[in-house]
Amino acid sequence: MAFAAPAAAQDQGWYAGLHLGQSNAKDACDGIGGGGVSCDDEDTAWRILGGYQFNKNLAAEFGYSDLGEASASGPGGSASIESTAWELVAVGSWPFTPNFSAYGKLGMYRGETDASAPGVSESESNTDLTYGLGVRWDFTKNLGVRAEYQIYKDMGGGNIGESDVDVISVGVIWKF
Repeated sequence: MAFAAPAAAQDQGWYAGLHLGQSNAKDACDGIGGGGVSCDDEDTAWRILGGYQFNKNLAAEFGYSDLGEASASGPGGSASIESTAWELVAVGSWPFTPNFSAYGKLGMYRGETDASAPGVSESESNTDLTYGLGVRWDFTKNLGVRAEYQIYKDMGGGNIGESDVDVISVGVIWKF
């Protein structure tokens, strides 16, 4: 029992991280194509985050994500849609070894989507569900790396339309 308390204390504390990956705006290119029009619904995405690990199985994270841009171009000009999100998620972890664990995320995001085309500019905000799965490897008690897949449901809205945005990323986590 005396050895278990210090080990449990190491599972607690503040952490910060940075993720880099690729986003896919799943419905952004639906119905676009033909007639010399091309559409690209994938882009680079990044996220900066902070969190608190309550115990080895539960954490809460707050983060900001730049979800990239989807764009279409053709003879009539070009159009683009860019999205960002603030998120608050609960993270449930399942350690397999002291250094390796799998985790799931569930929470809410507040998103901002900006669309532009020749002579047109529009912005929409929305709040919806975000969730994901990942794995984490801790090199030391303070430094770890994560790989994850996360979905932002129904980003956009209004005249812009809605699209799920999927992100596959790799990140670094630093526990203080």
